[in-house]
Amino acid sequence: MRVLSVASEAYPIIKTGGLADVVGALPAALAPHGVALTTFLPGYPALAAVTKRAKVVHRYTDLLGAEARILKAKIGDHPLLVLDAPALFARGGGPYGDATGADWPDNWRRFAAFSRAAADLASGAVPGYAFDILHAHDWQAAMAPAYLRYAPGPAKPARTVVTIHNIAFQGRYGYDIFADLALPDIAFALDGVEYYGGVGYLKAGLEAADAITTVSPTYAAEIRRAEFGMGLEGLINDRASRVTGIVNGIDPAVWNPETDASLPARYTTRTLARRRTNKRAIETLFGLDTEDGPLFTVVSRLTGQKGMDVLAGALDELVTLGGRLALLGSGDIELEHAFLAAAERHPGRIGVRIGYDEPVSHLLQGGADAILIPSRFEPCGLTQLYGLAYGCIPVVARTGGLADTVIDANEAAIAAGVATGIQHDGVTPEALSHALRRTLSLYARPDRWAMLQRNAMRADFSWDESGRRYANLYSSLLEPA
Repeated sequence: MRVLSVASEAYPIIKTGGLADVVGALPAALAPHGVALTTFLPGYPALAAVTKRAKVVHRYTDLLGAEARILKAKIGDHPLLVLDAPALFARGGGPYGDATGADWPDNWRRFAAFSRAAADLASGAVPGYAFDILHAHDWQAAMAPAYLRYAPGPAKPARTVVTIHNIAFQGRYGYDIFADLALPDIAFALDGVEYYGGVGYLKAGLEAADAITTVSPTYAAEIRRAEFGMGLEGLINDRASRVTGIVNGIDPAVWNPETDASLPARYTTRTLARRRTNKRAIETLFGLDTEDGPLFTVVSRLTGQKGMDVLAGALDELVTLGGRLALLGSGDIELEHAFLAAAERHPGRIGVRIGYDEPVSHLLQGGADAILIPSRFEPCGLTQLYGLAYGCIPVVARTGGLADTVIDANEAAIAAGVATGIQHDGVTPEALSHALRRTLSLYARPDRWAMLQRNAMRADFSWDESGRRYANLYSSLLEPA
């Protein structure tokens, strides 16, 4: 099967979050299942190195108002296509906003043009290219199925899949942009791209897609409810028969404590004591006291969705209980200031680095004892999967993919020898306090803690099963009706 994977980012070329890790891992994950996957990305400056000698396979004189080319390159050993449109993507800052974090005001045009080009590739408008499936990821690519539905190219359009990585981000714009989207008037309808009087990119993709996936079974159920569906729960319920939850995997070539070059000391389930060397490295890097007491970590966007406001309020108690914290993240200015203030109140006990650093994130997983993930909602989450792989015990809210991937260390699970982490119900000060105390109680029993670590590291969250499920979904869409 020939699949075009359309996304706004992909590791290791361009990354702002877990979406990039998933998109970057999919080609290798699907290859064993008979899927030839080509990744399609916007031509950000970060792609200059991989497109330096790229072949031009198509040119646009007017792609929603911009000159553009489609370039043929590679991402690792796998095929890559890039939309080279300097007026849209050759700019500083990040993929979605400027250096201050403000969204680019023309994001509607940038990602509509990207989706239009993806639809051209998937419907015969680009000579030499044909795909069986177009797989669009999140709102930035979700208009591609809508273009295939309302304005396809000359050949039979590919079947379409839209994956919701986070339904909170939808790409909503006013009606005034519709005339510039190069769609027929019929597309502006309740079952088309119209959304509360404007244009909804994710909504349009969900209406047009032949299949919808989310990144965990629990999240697939949660988004049918108003508290998680973010206004799209009615559409999800109407199309429930086409919605599937498939848990993300992680790439063991990238996340493996036995081979990770970012770790001062590499280790296995049989050599857990080597983690102490990594713990010392974290203490030095974050200015923390050197000791063998429990070291918590956070690697996260600092937002309310991630429960960081509740965690910020629990830091004094965490220190009082004997814990320390090393935090790597950025986000809401108020929350950044709250964590920095806690570090000033508790020197040697709390260390904070604002920003993101990939090698440091690996070090934190490989040396900290537990990772805190108190998310209010979490479609899948990859951070807890990294924690499991590295024996950094996840302490998580019972929601979405966190609930699907972490086995709570209750007495029954401990007795059965299957526990891998700590779950808590709700994201409240009381729930988080209880989870911290449970974690510290388990840590105080080295035999139980080592069992948790070994169980976590033996859990299989590779892409093997998830890759098979995606391949089966693709195949089902190509079967005769």
